[in-house]
Amino acid sequence: MIVGLDMGGTHVDAVIIDRGNIVDIAKTPADRSDLFGSIWATLDNLLSGKKVSRIERINLSTTVSTNAIIEGKTAPVGMIIESGPGMDPSFMSCGSENIFITGYVDHRGREIKPFDPVEIQEAASRFKQQDIKTCAVVAKFSTRNPLHEINIQKMLKDEFCPITMGHTLSGKLNFPRRVFTSYLNCAVYHVFKAFCDSIRKAMQKENIHVPVNVLKADGGTISLDVGQQYPVNTILSGPAASLMGACAFNAGDKDAVFLDIGGTTTDISFVADGVPLFEPLGINIGPYNTLVRAIYSVSIGLGGDSAIHIENGELKIGPQREGFPMALGGQVPTPSDAMIVLGLLDFGNKDRAILAMKLLGEKLGMDARAASEVVYEKMADIIKQKVDSLIKDINSRPVYTVKELLYGKRLKPEYVSIIGGPARAMAPVLEKKFNLPCRVPENYEAANAVGAALAKTTAEITLLADTASGVLSVPEIGLYKRIDRNFTLDMARQKALELLKQRASILGAEGSETESEITEESSFNMVRGFYTSGKNIRIKAQVKPGLLYELRGVNYA
Repeated sequence: MIVGLDMGGTHVDAVIIDRGNIVDIAKTPADRSDLFGSIWATLDNLLSGKKVSRIERINLSTTVSTNAIIEGKTAPVGMIIESGPGMDPSFMSCGSENIFITGYVDHRGREIKPFDPVEIQEAASRFKQQDIKTCAVVAKFSTRNPLHEINIQKMLKDEFCPITMGHTLSGKLNFPRRVFTSYLNCAVYHVFKAFCDSIRKAMQKENIHVPVNVLKADGGTISLDVGQQYPVNTILSGPAASLMGACAFNAGDKDAVFLDIGGTTTDISFVADGVPLFEPLGINIGPYNTLVRAIYSVSIGLGGDSAIHIENGELKIGPQREGFPMALGGQVPTPSDAMIVLGLLDFGNKDRAILAMKLLGEKLGMDARAASEVVYEKMADIIKQKVDSLIKDINSRPVYTVKELLYGKRLKPEYVSIIGGPARAMAPVLEKKFNLPCRVPENYEAANAVGAALAKTTAEITLLADTASGVLSVPEIGLYKRIDRNFTLDMARQKALELLKQRASILGAEGSETESEITEESSFNMVRGFYTSGKNIRIKAQVKPGLLYELRGVNYA
């Protein structure tokens, strides 16, 4: 059996799945001030009367890292950045203190100028003066030669924790994105560590001793220990879980729109030929462009609890959430109040919901029910307009999925899948707006937990071989070794797949999960004078994302 756990901002959802069959589901309120209590209460409820010894693993998703960034609750970070000549690096300032040091390694990995240890000591002093306890070290071409980052980390390791080295996060060469990714890894480290500690404590109390994995933004998992070391990979873990859950409920090879309608936001994602779309460069969160591999997902400030106001005679829903619906004691009308009045939702005090719509209707010159219908239609219109805009943008450029680049593909959705609290209530109006079938799975409220439970472990590596200088490197695993001039593209392929399997095992994958593939490869002759001096070989390989089991007995609400 596998336990899936989704730690959201409002609830903790959990599910037990046995070989593709949903055994049981649990939901409890989330208390951010007591993560352990929330997690333990959910597990205790879910596992009551079950044989704990049958649990094989726990997979979880969480909004902890994402919320910390969005809400500005990250830790201060000291940045040590080695940019080399040829650029003004000031635009990469992202830490509480940013130190730009001298020193330079070129694009071939050759040290042109060593870094100055005095500058590092001065940086450490400035960080301590500002009570900064975490730092990141990022050099421009560290993916080709990480020596400067490694030696700086050795100088500082007894004074700061964690110290993120840029080359360990990605083998891609995009320097600014690596700087921002390294910053975020440090910024969310301590809040994510507290979450990990709560998970371990809850498991110990439940006497569970099995592997624990956490969902990444690309829809795959890594072990909790690796996630704690590199928490930046768990940003957008929640939307990834919802999409993997939707995929579990909607197996097939069709194009589709996937909607996760929550209390505060609606997450929009797509599948092309049944495979989730992918962000080829990395996710963007707030002002930061990163190298974090991620499923394509867009969030809009629209949900069941979004605040409704009248501005200049026009109805405005969201993007802010200003508390609970009036049916639950809130002070501002929400779409949930409208759906309660229309009989589509059934919770809270209906008289309070009617009052909310009556107050809104007075400003619009209509009764409470008519105002509710306007809100209901408006919410669907906003979603439809955003989806149309996204599809137009997707079809204006190459379509990437988590498995491949689809040449000449144009996205043409054939159905809409909806999960989240208001899913069943919103399905009829969205079906009318899209003129497409709208699917709401029977267990739609636990779809995120299902997606987390069924997600496979994923991994990616970038192998670079320069036969002229005789160096092979795989930055993600810290491998830098000598090779001879006879090293070939075929040898690089074999080596990449071998190392990828090893990395996937470290990240938590079992043997049956590691379906590996080469996603990119290139080999160029390097010419010096009139002669070929060697080859520059580049290989990218990944463990294919996917689901551990096909979900059985899928029904729609």
